[in-house]
Amino acid sequence: MGFQQVYPGQVEFIGLENYRKLDNPEFKVALKNSFRYTVYTIALLIPIPLLLSVWLNSGNRTINTVYRSVLYIPSLVSIVVAGTVMRLLFASSEKSLINTLAVALGAEPRQWLLGGPHQAMILLLILALWRWVGVNIIYFLSGLQAIPDELYEAADIDGASPSQKLWRITIPLLKSTTIFVTTISIFGGFAMFEESFILWAGKPSPNNVGLTIVGHLYNKGFQEGEMGMASAIGIVLLIIVFTLSISFLKLFGFFESEGRR
Repeated sequence: MGFQQVYPGQVEFIGLENYRKLDNPEFKVALKNSFRYTVYTIALLIPIPLLLSVWLNSGNRTINTVYRSVLYIPSLVSIVVAGTVMRLLFASSEKSLINTLAVALGAEPRQWLLGGPHQAMILLLILALWRWVGVNIIYFLSGLQAIPDELYEAADIDGASPSQKLWRITIPLLKSTTIFVTTISIFGGFAMFEESFILWAGKPSPNNVGLTIVGHLYNKGFQEGEMGMASAIGIVLLIIVFTLSISFLKLFGFFESEGRR
């Protein structure tokens, strides 16, 4: 379909024309937004869950089990519900919760959802953190529990500090888990659509600050009825994600380690 012009009751082969049409400002904005969102989510959703999982893996197990449950619960909430709540919290009205708190602290109320690209990205990242930190903590906890306690006991005998144990034992031995979490974060970052769609209630965001590749695909295929163009966007997205994922796995020696096994 990416090589066709597809309208209801009409299909015409047009070669690479759909791909040539991708050289347009809207697609470039969507591509840029998706890249930025993916990079920022990886930068946040790797170190924060890792450190939290190290903390949860030590200390009182009963209390930490409660914390794990509390952190994991947001991932069970529907993205529609989470996005709607987020939109209400950051509504432009002076009576919205965030603006009410801002006024109470002496700041001016803001139009959070109608601001610039940095402001919109912050809202999307807040939503991503709230939803996915708990999931990544579970992944890192499973990796931590596979590390032998004898290594930490030996480090204690040698007088290693907590930071030295983190950098010399924990992080190196969590390499495979970190690679896995980063890889699925690449998928999740480029697949992001519902969050932006719900935050702006299905309407175009100001200056396309919330437009992503999947959002652009949705607009072309289901809003404008250009299924051939939407298919071309999907193929380009597939190539980007595949290339980035394979390059990342190769960079960190994933295939070499698998081969040695």
